Amino acid sequence: MFCGLPLYHVNAQLVTGLLPWILGDHVVLGTPEGYRGRGVIARFWEIVAHYRVSRFSGVPTIYSALLDVLVGKNDISSLESAICGAAPMPAKLIDLFEAKTGVQIAEGYGLTEAACVSSLNPPLGEKRPGSIGLRLPYQQMRAIILDEAGRFQRAAQTDEIGTLVIKGPNVFVGYLDPRYNKDLWIEIDGEQWLNTGDLGRQDSDGYFWLAGRRKELIIRGGHNIDPKLIEEALHKHPAVAVAAAVGSPDAYAGVVPVAYVQTKPGALVTEEELLDFAAARIPERAAIPKRVRIAHQLPLTGVGKIFKPALQQQEIENVIRSEAETAGVAIINIALDRDPQLGLVARIRTAGGANLLQAALDRYAFNSEVRD
Repeated sequence: MFCGLPLYHVNAQLVTGLLPWILGDHVVLGTPEGYRGRGVIARFWEIVAHYRVSRFSGVPTIYSALLDVLVGKNDISSLESAICGAAPMPAKLIDLFEAKTGVQIAEGYGLTEAACVSSLNPPLGEKRPGSIGLRLPYQQMRAIILDEAGRFQRAAQTDEIGTLVIKGPNVFVGYLDPRYNKDLWIEIDGEQWLNTGDLGRQDSDGYFWLAGRRKELIIRGGHNIDPKLIEEALHKHPAVAVAAAVGSPDAYAGVVPVAYVQTKPGALVTEEELLDFAAARIPERAAIPKRVRIAHQLPLTGVGKIFKPALQQQEIENVIRSEAETAGVAIINIALDRDPQLGLVARIRTAGGANLLQAALDRYAFNSEVRD
């Protein structure tokens, strides 16, 4: 087993650490920084060939980076399977990686709060691209419908999108700081289930499919970013009235953080100035926003809260228009709507070149349909 995630990460500790050791397997530590260690990605196939690595685990950005590294004369026939988690992986990326290496990717799902893995496409069974697989033995997992107060209302029907909840011996008992346990547990028939904060559905064969995140965490290449970290930094600027950070689709990292700012009346400031201001005050490098956009008015809910889904949809539309411009494709219209099974879907009409634009958009995690 090749351990490429940082050693402070739950995946390194359990999935590519304790698990293989319990089975009597050998573990190759890819430096304390994991894949970020100098030369690890560039010489990955050489490492696989030298140590006869049979399995490894990574996030979508790792597989994307490995596509740019030539296998060359390295014998990687020892590889049996690869696991992907932490963020949705575009189906096109899966196809490209499997075609290049001959190694099948098994997508999975889990949380640190539940020992890293709750479901997985079976390495020796049927894999369904785009699915997060079947629940693990002893790990209970289901999609449920909540009422407006966040309480259990009913079980979701087959292929109906609901909130994913889990229960089992691998689930922790709660956070040490009781403030973070608010709305964490959902009672179902007298038993406590962990609210993952994720939306998903279960098909008729038991496979689970993610349909979005209820949490506001921005997951950049498997790195969890609290949007408040970005927003608090921007709020320190005297020209900023309101700030909101969301994830913007990215072909490499899955999503990258961007920020929207509403300035105070009469304030004069540029987006570049705000970006530099935020970068100087955000301690986490991965959390530094790629862009800061100044908006005349941020979208609000009926009770006056910032409506982030509207900003996220705006980012999806921006990505689509950018890719269309790069491909030289004229867009007639873009419609973002929710499919009962797929979740949010971008439906695009073009004046020719639909296949070209579709190929570009397939690199992203959001669902899209392009037609002439």
